[in-house]
Amino acid sequence: MQAIRVPRFGGAEVLETAVLPVPRPGPGEVLVRIACAGVNFSDVYRRMGRVREGHAPDLLPPYIPGSEGGGEIVALGEGVVGLRAGERVVYGQMNIGSYAEYAVIPAWRAVRVPEGMQLETAAAAYVQGSTAYYLSHWVRQLGPGDTCLIQAGAGGVGQKLVQFAKMLGARVLTTVGSPQKAELVRALGADVVIPYHEVDFREAVMDATQGRGVDVVYDGVGATTIARSIRSLRRRGLCVLFGVASGPVDSVGTLDLAEAGSVFFTRPQLRHYLGSAEDIRRAAAALFEAIQGGHLRVTIHRIFELAAAAQAHQAIEARETLGKILLRVGTQTGTGATS
Repeated sequence: MQAIRVPRFGGAEVLETAVLPVPRPGPGEVLVRIACAGVNFSDVYRRMGRVREGHAPDLLPPYIPGSEGGGEIVALGEGVVGLRAGERVVYGQMNIGSYAEYAVIPAWRAVRVPEGMQLETAAAAYVQGSTAYYLSHWVRQLGPGDTCLIQAGAGGVGQKLVQFAKMLGARVLTTVGSPQKAELVRALGADVVIPYHEVDFREAVMDATQGRGVDVVYDGVGATTIARSIRSLRRRGLCVLFGVASGPVDSVGTLDLAEAGSVFFTRPQLRHYLGSAEDIRRAAAALFEAIQGGHLRVTIHRIFELAAAAQAHQAIEARETLGKILLRVGTQTGTGATS
């Protein structure tokens, strides 16, 4: 099979095309013929050899990058029930292996794509959308009367989080880094858009809330924002640190939380909220229902061919994307509808 391989740590130029054996599914696993693979910042950090919070510290080259994708089941391992060959599925939380024509995944992580939905749409939405769902529904159930701040609302998770928050009736404040991103998040329903390069976002939050602060902050940026995110909360508000795009947060002082207004802090991990087949499928069902109902918009910035994986990484690193980056691996896309 054709695959992209990281032979050594380094820049995007180290990514190389390789011909490798097709893997075989073991007990409890399925073999998926990949149609498209998601490209994420975590792929870039792993390629550079940077160990990031929540990621495997023992990942050494050579390896096939890619933690998520979508395609068609072509073989079942021993003991797999409830799935069959020919079904279209998406998956995530795999760390590596998706930049290839075939990948083996645990059967419990395979989520069926609804009939009538484009596979690219499902693959682009699944991991980021499921993350936004558990953040807005399970970490802290948003509702009418709540005001939240979403850092980097034009990012992959941020876009879905803005939309879920609005569906739940919350008032949404969000930070963006460019006029194009501001236009995008306004179209998604954001109530207050804060250009963080031009103003101090905490001051803007306090202005927009008459000095009260927000009920919840969703921060996927990390090192450069976390201190001010905490100080943007109302008394007894909640700061949710779900990502560290600007660098890891080494610690959060208990005195800082007290002085900010006896606020609460949590660092949720995907595997703790989407760590079972039941939770994965419950979040995916809600996500796909929102998409099919026209309530949640999925933005795909660009689809690169598999051989252009280095260009895809460069696009991610430039931080100029306005949606999901995918790699086109195979040809079995479409909606799965039958006549």
